[in-house]
Amino acid sequence: MYHHVKKLMYTVNVGEPDPRFGNMLLEQFGGANGELAAAMQYSIQGLNCEDMARKDLLMDIGTEELSHLEIVGSLIRMHLRPMKSDRGAAEADPLVAIAGGGGVSLYNSVGNAWTADYLKITGDLAVDLRSNIAAEARAKIVYERLISFTDDVGTKQALQFLMTREITHMKAFSAALESMDKPEFSIGTIAPTPGLVDQYFNASTGEGDHGETDHVGPWNSEHGLHIVNSVAWDGKEARDGGLNVRPYNPQPMSEKTSRVDSTPVGDRKIMKEDAQREKVA
Repeated sequence: MYHHVKKLMYTVNVGEPDPRFGNMLLEQFGGANGELAAAMQYSIQGLNCEDMARKDLLMDIGTEELSHLEIVGSLIRMHLRPMKSDRGAAEADPLVAIAGGGGVSLYNSVGNAWTADYLKITGDLAVDLRSNIAAEARAKIVYERLISFTDDVGTKQALQFLMTREITHMKAFSAALESMDKPEFSIGTIAPTPGLVDQYFNASTGEGDHGETDHVGPWNSEHGLHIVNSVAWDGKEARDGGLNVRPYNPQPMSEKTSRVDSTPVGDRKIMKEDAQREKVA
């Protein structure tokens, strides 16, 4: 159940309307990293979530994102107001002024319609939480860039509020992921191929025009990783090392899982066992 309260989560004040900036703000209304996308992504993940505690988290934050959408919409509306009466302002974006009447609609800053393709929903709780952490990081950067392109104090303060909440949500999603007590790189139920999983393939070699060379860092030498180089191929087999390409059969239920993991999809044996337990219960 949703209940609208006729009060903004954060009161918006705009001193000097700027229609061009209002158009830029549409990115956070109907854009890929905007508030509607976040609200829909987290809420739908919540509807799919089988763990009640983390379902509550997803629905809480999904609902807050709708409140953020209302703030952004109000902010945009104030900046676009001159489009209703001033032709020069309307010319800043005829789509918004003529087709939209100088108001908000579900388009991004260049007029592309909002689409559900923006949403990252897999039905696997650990994977979805990782997507959400990344989504909050992207939104935070968008707000930073918007802040840098306005001089209006009230607008900056509203954007600061919204930007800060992105970090709050990132903290919550990160804590929820950690609380699942899964190994850091454990995804799904089938463990990766031993040996191969620790091989970092050095696929960018040589010295570039600008002096680029091969580098060693945590990304290819820690977490069990080690570098393997590209190989010579004589038409029959690989020589001089390279990736382990020996065939390896998938081993269902070999990955370390959590008691709050989502139900595996496609494993008929597990689904049958779950059905039996529900019948007994």
